[in-house]
Amino acid sequence: MSASFNRRHFVHTTAILTAAGTLRAAQKADSAETLRIGLVGCGGRGTGAASQALGAEYNGKLVAMADVDPKQIEGSINSLSQKFPDRVAVSPEMRFVGLDGYQKLLQSGVDVVLLASPPGFRPLHLQAAVDAGKHIFCEKPMAVDSVGYRMAMAAVEKAKQKRLNLVAGFCWRYSTSRKEAFSRVLGGDIGRLLSVYATYHTGPVKPMPSASVRPAGMADVEWQVRNWYNFSWLSGDSLVEQAVHSVDKICWAMGDKPPQNCIGTGGRQIAAEDGNIFDHFHAAYEWESGLICNMASRQIKGAQGHNQDIIRGEKGALVIGKGGAPFIEGEKRWRFRGEEKNMYDLEHEALFESIRKGGVLNDGDRMMLSTLVAIMGREAAYTGQLVSWEQMLKSTQDLAPDDLKWGDAFTPTPMPRPGVTKLV
Repeated sequence: MSASFNRRHFVHTTAILTAAGTLRAAQKADSAETLRIGLVGCGGRGTGAASQALGAEYNGKLVAMADVDPKQIEGSINSLSQKFPDRVAVSPEMRFVGLDGYQKLLQSGVDVVLLASPPGFRPLHLQAAVDAGKHIFCEKPMAVDSVGYRMAMAAVEKAKQKRLNLVAGFCWRYSTSRKEAFSRVLGGDIGRLLSVYATYHTGPVKPMPSASVRPAGMADVEWQVRNWYNFSWLSGDSLVEQAVHSVDKICWAMGDKPPQNCIGTGGRQIAAEDGNIFDHFHAAYEWESGLICNMASRQIKGAQGHNQDIIRGEKGALVIGKGGAPFIEGEKRWRFRGEEKNMYDLEHEALFESIRKGGVLNDGDRMMLSTLVAIMGREAAYTGQLVSWEQMLKSTQDLAPDDLKWGDAFTPTPMPRPGVTKLV
């Protein structure tokens, strides 16, 4: 757990990380061949991803796990073993603990890797998994800053060259009802788009504990990683980590083209002794056509929950999140009435089906677009300035320091102050 990590000066170790005997990219997996699955990040989302992967893959086994906390690994194994008693086979020597655990996992002979660690580590893990020639499920978001975005984007391009399967955790893209709804919007059923309004209003997801409960002697890095959601260098803030789902649906409606600029606002209403994230945001994205898409998010206890998307066009509107199934009101009235399968299952089914058939499924371009659009909204709110897409592409922001160790002291960037905080 003392091993260091380095996002900016990542050393390519393809030859070392590519283990002999693993499934070759784009090679059709025989139906009798057991696919070996590795999980990086064994918290709730990682355990969920592993469960969905095992549920989707009829002849796969979870054989390796990596996390900074051995208790997380043990808890995940216990949970998964209850559901898949014959397909969770993670021996003690295949349980890798520490900041460098992902590297050891990639050397262990797995065929498929599930990336579900805190997002601040995602670019490094994604790049290493691609260099190692693994098929990948990558949880959202894929970066927390512009430097991480470029690292992850480079990994996406390399995955294409290597013909690796790369499925993103933007689960709504695999929802049966949402796929049909957006196909109708993009097919012109509501006419020329006029506006998009998305909300992601919830209660606090992972409240920051009081500093008084911090164990004596616990170093800053360990404390922050254990409370990763509350630090922007690890989570990207609530807009990037959670509301990015709504940002992704905005991008979907706009044909996965980037906005021209964004103006935003945000702040923190609920005081916290530690951490540096906002608890509310509003971002107004403008596209080249002049169309403006509004994204509002909030994580405040006691406030009304509201998670909805309203896409208005000249001939009608698509409404998602009100009254169950999505529907269109207007000239071409429609409501989804088909079978709604679990979208988390569907994304893993798509990944393993492609691997079995020797296909190449790569969500990389759109997953990276939605990630950077979310970061753009955050930075517009943090700075209080109009932020352009070109500025985001040229930004040198790197929220994660280089060469931190588990036991290091570290003070992250201060709470942003709109009008004072600058875009890097």
